[in-house]
Amino acid sequence: MSAFEFFFSFYGLLLGFSVAELIGGFARLIHERRRVAFGLLTPLLGLFVAIDIASFWVQAWLVFRNAPFSYALLVLGLVVAAVFYMAASMVFPRQLGARANLDSHFWEHRRWVLLGVMGANLLMVGVIVLMASRSGELAQILPPFGAARTAFFMLATLAAALLPQRRAVLTLMILLVAYQLWGVATDAVRLLHGPAWSLLGGA
Repeated sequence: MSAFEFFFSFYGLLLGFSVAELIGGFARLIHERRRVAFGLLTPLLGLFVAIDIASFWVQAWLVFRNAPFSYALLVLGLVVAAVFYMAASMVFPRQLGARANLDSHFWEHRRWVLLGVMGANLLMVGVIVLMASRSGELAQILPPFGAARTAFFMLATLAAALLPQRRAVLTLMILLVAYQLWGVATDAVRLLHGPAWSLLGGA
């Protein structure tokens, strides 16, 4: 087992709990859909957190696949995954009342969720900048356009967490999800235009 496989067996498992929490929460809402007022804000928040968790799987491969074995990295993974789990656990309500209103739930918990996601991303950016600076790869890892995208993500997430105006927060949540989906779509186009892989395993 390589150092990365050992690290990811722990990190990936913990991140998986967050995904399970999100899917389970959404499944509860679908099951009780007749007495839930959905709105837009909480579904957007759930999609935002889910895609961001998926991006951390990508980052794990890009950032840690060549890293040596390290107890410190395991603890770092624990911290990041714990933050995501706590954020994911607050996206959807645990208990559904007679007429659950998801917009009300969003306003009650959005700061914890969004600031938690932002904190996990800041921690990972800090690790990336530190290690890329030491290896002399900072310009390649975080070019100006990449730095601008990161700054937009952080500032938009912070604003969505703190602004009191519903229309502004809704607009920011739509922009953040659109930003994430743009990244997914860009990678899908790259995949479709790249070389095909064998489905028969070379047989």
